[in-house]
Amino acid sequence: MISEGDLYLLKEPYIVMRERRLQVAIDGPAGAGKSSVAKTVAKKLGYTYLDTGAMYRALALTAVSRGIPLDDPRRLGEMARSILMTVRDEKGLFRVWVDGEELTDRLRDPGTDKAVKLLAMHRPVREVLVEIQRSLAIEGGVVMEGRDITSVVLPDAEVKIFLTGDVRERARRRWQELQAKGVKIRWEEVLDELIQRDRKDLEREWGKLVRVPDAHLVDTTGKTQDEVVAEILKLCEEKEIALRSR
Repeated sequence: MISEGDLYLLKEPYIVMRERRLQVAIDGPAGAGKSSVAKTVAKKLGYTYLDTGAMYRALALTAVSRGIPLDDPRRLGEMARSILMTVRDEKGLFRVWVDGEELTDRLRDPGTDKAVKLLAMHRPVREVLVEIQRSLAIEGGVVMEGRDITSVVLPDAEVKIFLTGDVRERARRRWQELQAKGVKIRWEEVLDELIQRDRKDLEREWGKLVRVPDAHLVDTTGKTQDEVVAEILKLCEEKEIALRSR
């Protein structure tokens, strides 16, 4: 007959051997296709998709609506610490609320693009969001994309990807996205904005865009989204096998 003590001994190995769900961290410059690729990878794996850019955009919208100057790091940091941000992944749609108000539909407005470029430069803001993002990923089973995920937010992630592509191709993709939304802008303007964004991302004092040594380089130039997703899924599968064999 099995006693309670025996049951305890039988449960313990199960707890120890329980499969760890991966943290998949994806960094890369603007227009590389991070969002669409990360959403698809998360769906294929059955993981949660976390769009860190949307979180910065939500803060930028909040700062503008509250009249907080985007060149005031102290006040922006105080605002970031005072608000309640709620996020949810609903089948690839990343929804964001700030103090109970949903901002999802306004996150990609052209005006938000300009505001978030200024807000995201400030360390006090980034420090607050890094804390939130780490807490969301602590249990694993997440695909998180941004610009400093592998280097700052999740430096111990099991799978690290640096997703990039030729700047002219990235500009073409971004221009096509804007055209589909009815935004009137010349391709040359989009290209110039991306070049300037790349420069700022590389020069940022804290949380700059870098490829960490153990990140896998995935170049999207000339590849379909399905090809890129398949490449990342293969890396995830290899990591899962390696972890199980330990």
